[in-house]
Amino acid sequence: MNVNDNRQNEQALLLRLKNGEHDAFGDLYDAYSAALFGVVSKIVRSEDEGQDVLQDAFVKIWKNIHYFDENKGTFFTWMLNIARNSAIDRYRRLKKEGKVEIQEVDSNVDIARGHQTTIKTSTIGLNDLVDKLPEEQRLMVEYIYFNGYTQQEVADELNMPLGTVKTRVRTAVQSLRKVFTLLLFWI
Repeated sequence: MNVNDNRQNEQALLLRLKNGEHDAFGDLYDAYSAALFGVVSKIVRSEDEGQDVLQDAFVKIWKNIHYFDENKGTFFTWMLNIARNSAIDRYRRLKKEGKVEIQEVDSNVDIARGHQTTIKTSTIGLNDLVDKLPEEQRLMVEYIYFNGYTQQEVADELNMPLGTVKTRVRTAVQSLRKVFTLLLFWI
């Protein structure tokens, strides 16, 4: 299946979702739940909490599907942001309630090991691309996108101004976007 087929399938699924077709929700879940679970479980660091967050995220996606604007980004990125924000909110609540341990980046464990539910960034070559970024940008990507930190948490952790973190993240994303754009044209 090529990129155009994927795009057409996504457009058809979006139309079905916006029309309120309940079976489209099942197709959406089947297509994206594994990828989204991989992200949320790394943030909340618990498989059970990850499942709860995933369920909440899909309910939000279903209820807010009419707010998706393809001119602002891809459907997957929109869903990923909903899931990621839900996971961060849950993690903060659990942390405030004293129900989670603060875990250092060096001791971050993949709780979904042995499950086919996480995206292996090494498989798609993302780790190689991130490793080629300048050190300060690479560090930001690892903290924020791979470990689920917020920009403020990174600033606090690394004892640097929030504006510096935001600039480095933006620069890293722009660099990666250029590489991915080139890859799409090459495929």
